[in-house]
This record gives sequence, structure tokens and C-alpha cells, in this order.
Amino acid sequence: MRKLSSFILFIVLIHNATFANEIDSLLNQLDSLMKSRPQLQVAKENELKGMKVLLKEAKGKPEQIYYITTQIIQDYIPYTFDSALYYINQNLLLSKNVNNIKMLSETRLLLTKILSSSGQYKEALDVIEDIKRSTLSGDMLKQYYSSFLTVYSELGYYSIVKEKKQKYDKLYQCYADSLVQILDPESEGYLVLKEKRYRDSRQMDACMEINTKRLSKCHIGDRTYSLVTFERSLNYEIMGKPELQKKFLILSAMSDIKACIMDNASLTSLAKLLYKQKDIDRPHEYIQFAFGDAVFFNSRLRFIAISNILPVINQAYQAKTDSQKAKLHDLLIIISILSVTVLLGMIFIYRQKQKLTIARTDLELVNQQLKELNGYLNSSNDMLQTVNNELAESNHVKELYIGNFISICSNYIDKLDKFRKFVNTHITTHNLNELFEYTKSKSLIEAELKEFYENFDNTFLSIYPNFVEKFNALLIEDERILLKKGELLTIELRIFALIRLGITDSSNIAGLLRYSVNTIYNYRVKIKNKAIVPREDFEKFVKKIGVFNNKSAV
Repeated sequence: MRKLSSFILFIVLIHNATFANEIDSLLNQLDSLMKSRPQLQVAKENELKGMKVLLKEAKGKPEQIYYITTQIIQDYIPYTFDSALYYINQNLLLSKNVNNIKMLSETRLLLTKILSSSGQYKEALDVIEDIKRSTLSGDMLKQYYSSFLTVYSELGYYSIVKEKKQKYDKLYQCYADSLVQILDPESEGYLVLKEKRYRDSRQMDACMEINTKRLSKCHIGDRTYSLVTFERSLNYEIMGKPELQKKFLILSAMSDIKACIMDNASLTSLAKLLYKQKDIDRPHEYIQFAFGDAVFFNSRLRFIAISNILPVINQAYQAKTDSQKAKLHDLLIIISILSVTVLLGMIFIYRQKQKLTIARTDLELVNQQLKELNGYLNSSNDMLQTVNNELAESNHVKELYIGNFISICSNYIDKLDKFRKFVNTHITTHNLNELFEYTKSKSLIEAELKEFYENFDNTFLSIYPNFVEKFNALLIEDERILLKKGELLTIELRIFALIRLGITDSSNIAGLLRYSVNTIYNYRVKIKNKAIVPREDFEKFVKKIGVFNNKSAV
């Protein structure tokens, strides 16, 4: 029996040590992610810039402007309150100008969402109560109920007046019942409501089962993952498991940082928990980081939450800093004495090496001048080589296209002459019905269009034979374009082939390929979203694809 007890104790100790190592590893990963925030934020800003470029290109097209602006709003909602509110107001104005009730209602629901998430509950209720319930259906009705749920849930949580809290909880329950009736039982919204009910009633086993199911459907770096792991930490807090609570707060905070979610709560909660566990340095760093996010996002709700713990942690950190400064003062006195001794020795050594340093300086100056001269020569050679390659490619393109153009013109002259004779014969013989049927059919145009595509594909690939291979290399492996048997280029490849030839305007491309401008625009956006390079630089990389081996070619 004693051996069994010892073995069990050994297993428990091993498990605790392993779990402690896992927590330390996660904390180190979180610290590393916090340091990489500037790079992640730059990537986020570049993504938003790309969307704004698309928005500028969509001038005069209300539906397209609305769609792109809505995407920008969705990106800004967890990122910065003021920018999200600005674009929401733009969509509100657009919806009113075009008198589109659906667009107006959708935008008001988004406005309600961001107002409630920032603690402006009265304003959120004012907006949503202006929406006519009878005009909503489908997803918009779900968003409508969800908006009320969010507001009354937050009001019930933060209210300190018992009667008000009971009122808000009752209203929350009413809207939750209405929402459950129209949600898919497997949807995220349904599972969120179900998990909250189990948590509120302290049915923690059922609550954790739902949370595990939700967690299996998302990945770190998603907004959903940040929320699910945060709620899992709440479950563990209720269950009295602080170490597991800490683990999932760390994972939630890591996901927030990866997704550039500035409207977050995980890092603040983690700082509180670590402070309770007598840690000082990390809570101070985390609460300062969370405060910076709140300032950037401009969230009144987050300011209130952080203000309750920030002074306490700062005071503890300052006390620790003062103690360290006192120790440092004593060490500095000892180090000063040693430094004087070392300084005298260094002066002697310095004088001995002074002459050698002067000689080395002269030699380095000569070497530097030689390096600069070599660099200048190499740069000149590279520039000359680049110009030669560009001229060679330009001549190659001109020769092929001029030859092909002359051949096509000659063929079209022959076709026009044959068509003239055909029409003349039918007019002469008064066979007008057959002539009418022939000219009414689209087969002639379709055949000519097919021949045009074939001529274009053959000519282009004769100039850039490795275009398809190099183009696919710019795309995610699973999203690369596979050509069918006998196919030279797809519509997507032809669009970017024209871009490679310098034709970048969507309306010009649409005219050449006989597609609508919207179709061309959608193809361009779809391909850019599959790129492994930054989407705003994708077309620059396409323009560098060439047959000549210059340094800038892909």
C-alpha cells in the first residue's frame, strides 16, 4: 500500500512539473508575441490600406462601395473604435442616399455592436430601437436579437442596483429565448447561448463539453478562438482551477495579439491573476500593454476595467523597483572602486596601442575607398545589365506582336473578303432568309472570340513561356491554377497576362476580353487573396515575370 501511495505521489509530482513547464513556455511565447506586435500591426495596417485602395477604385458603384466599406468596418471593429465608427457613418450616409432599407438596417446593427462593446449601452439601445423588427429576416433578425442580448448581458453584469440587474437579466432571457428558436443547433451563436446558460446555472460539466466543441472548430489567431478560450478560463475560475484558468487566458491573449484585436480583456485578466499569485514584473508589463491597447482602441469599458487594477500593480512594481535601486546603489559603489582600478590599467594599455590604432585607421581608410569604388563599378554594371535586359525584352515583345498583328490583319482581310462574297452571292440569288439566319447567329462571333483567345494565348506564351509556372509560384499551393487538357490560359491568367503587358485598368481589360468590369474586378481581388506575397504588391510581382534572366525578374 505504501509503494502504491509513493507511486501515485510520484506521478502527481511529474504531472505538476510538466504542467508548470507548459505554463512557462506559453508565457515565454506570449512575451515574444508582445514584442512582435509592431510587425503584426504593420501587416494589419497594410491589409486595411489594400481594402481602402479597393474602395477608391469602386467610385460611382454604391453596392460595391457599401460591400467594401462593410469589410473595412468588420476589420476595424476589434481594432480601433474611432475608425470603425467613421466607416459606419459613411455606410449610414450611403444607405440613406440610395434609400436602401436593408443596407441601412445592417449598418445600424453594426453600429449597435461597436457601441455596446465599448460600454455605450444607452446609445446602442437608441440605435437598435430605431430598427423596425418587421423589416428583418434571416441573418439580420439573428443579428437584431444578438444585439439586444449583448447590451442586456453587459448591463446585467455591470449593474450594481439589484432591481436593475434583475430587469436586465429578464430582458436578456427573453431575447435569448427568441434567438434560440431561429438558430441552427450546431451554430456558434446557439452554442454560445447554451454554454452561458450552463455556466450561469453552474452545470460545469455540460458547460465544458459545449466549450470543447466550440474550441475544436477554431484556431489560434481567430477572434472566435480568443473568445472561446477566454470563456473557458471563466469556466475554470468558477471550478476553482487557477492554473488551467491561467493557461487559457494566455492562449486567449496570444490569439488577440496575433489577430491584432485591440478591444481585448484577456491580458488584463491574466495580469490580475498573476498579481494574485505574487508575480510583479509580468503583471506590470501586461497591464501596461493592455492599457496601450485600450488607448489605441479608445474603449471606455476597457479603461474602467484596467483602472481598477493598474494603480495597484504599478504601486507594487514601484516598491519592488525602489528595493532594487537600493541594492543597485551599494553595488555601484563597489563597481566604481573597481572601475577606477580598471581605468588606470586601460590607460596604460591604450597608450601602448595608440600607434597601432593610427596605422590601422589609415589602412582601413584606403580599404574603404577601394570598397566604395568597387561598389560604384558593380552598381553601374548592374544598371547597365538591367537596361540591356529591358531593351532586349521590349524588342522581343515588339517583334512577336508586330508579326502576329500583321498576320491577324491579313487573315481578317481574307475573312472580310470571303464574307463580302458570301453576302453578295446570297443577295444576288435573293437568298435573304439564309443570310439573315447566318448573320443572326452568335456562332461567328464566338468562333472569332475563341480564335482571338487562342492567338493571344499562343503569342503571350511565346514571349513568356514560363508565365503560368511563375504565376502559380506567387499563389498558395492549394489555390494554384490547374490548366485543363488543351487549355493554354484561363480567364484569370489572361487578366494578369494583360497586366504583365502593362494594361492595368479593369475597364480596358474588360473591353479586351469581353467581360464586365465587375467580373474582372472580382477575379483580381479573388486571385490577390490567394497570394503568398503581400496582396498590395501582387501585381508588381506579376509585372516582373519574364523570359530574360535579369535580377528583378521573378
